Amino acid sequence: MMKAVFLRSTDQDDHLSKFAARSHQAQRLVDEAPCPFRSPFQRDRDRIIHSKAFRRLAHKTQVFIATSGDHHRTRLTHTLEVSQIARTLSRVLGLNEDLTEAIALGHDLGHTPFGHAGERVLNELSPNGFRHQDQSLRIVDVLSHGGHGLNLTNQVRNGILKHSKGYGPIFVSGSESPSTYEGQLVRAADIIAYLAHDLDDAIQAGIVSVNSIPSSLMERFGANASCRINSMVIDLLNNTDQSHELLSISFSKPMEESMVELRRFLNEKVYLNPTINLQLNYGKSVISFIYSTLMSDDHLYRTLAFHELAESREQAICDFISGMTDRYALEFVENLSKQNP
Repeated sequence: MMKAVFLRSTDQDDHLSKFAARSHQAQRLVDEAPCPFRSPFQRDRDRIIHSKAFRRLAHKTQVFIATSGDHHRTRLTHTLEVSQIARTLSRVLGLNEDLTEAIALGHDLGHTPFGHAGERVLNELSPNGFRHQDQSLRIVDVLSHGGHGLNLTNQVRNGILKHSKGYGPIFVSGSESPSTYEGQLVRAADIIAYLAHDLDDAIQAGIVSVNSIPSSLMERFGANASCRINSMVIDLLNNTDQSHELLSISFSKPMEESMVELRRFLNEKVYLNPTINLQLNYGKSVISFIYSTLMSDDHLYRTLAFHELAESREQAICDFISGMTDRYALEFVENLSKQNP
């Protein structure tokens, strides 16, 4: 019988560029004995994949309500596409692919049901506001694994917290920027993925016709999701500068301008489309109803799992609602209606 050969973290780092995060530099909130055959970032990836929060992403809306079509992206398929793009970029640039993958797989764990519409209404309702990236970090630090958290490395935690752009710039500096280049890649891969697949889903749903897409965008990105992803990935790789002491990850100016134009087109024609908003506004009303009911019903509130882990009632309710899938949120309201006809 052949004896297994276990790799040390330093061995796993040998092939990486000078810009990559090293496995032996990984730090956790609580120290742990090392695994004999996985790097710390591999362990983080595995913990995320095996978490309940990750599985719930399969039934959370990306743009189109999860039940509206078998082939529309969900929050889970979006996450997997971000992971694939980020891993490709990381491998070509010689960065730490394990760290990149772990950040990508965990970046949207805190998303609410009903997509960004759900996030917006929770942000309006909660006195402390609500951001899905903060909630993602809360899930891996506190709520997962029976309330013990996943004890992820600080590098993965930072990448999860700093991945979101909103409608701001793709790359930022200072305290808003991820602390690792791997985190910066996930930030770029996130927008590459959603620009490509949100347009693809909108075309398949009949919300947008190919002829309505500006010719400048068609010429820049190509005719389908695969071409669009390829165009953005190649542009980023061609314009990332590795010749200095610091790695400069960037798109070309024409590409970044086109990405902003495509994001604007999607916002106008897709995200604010009346058909989509009709569905999402119903989702917002569902979340508002659940929030107000839990704020006023003491008995129901005390039945919430992990409410003792929250520093306020509002935080506990946000924890509960953000953990819901679209389907569970609808079922929860239906059951409340049956109990109080």
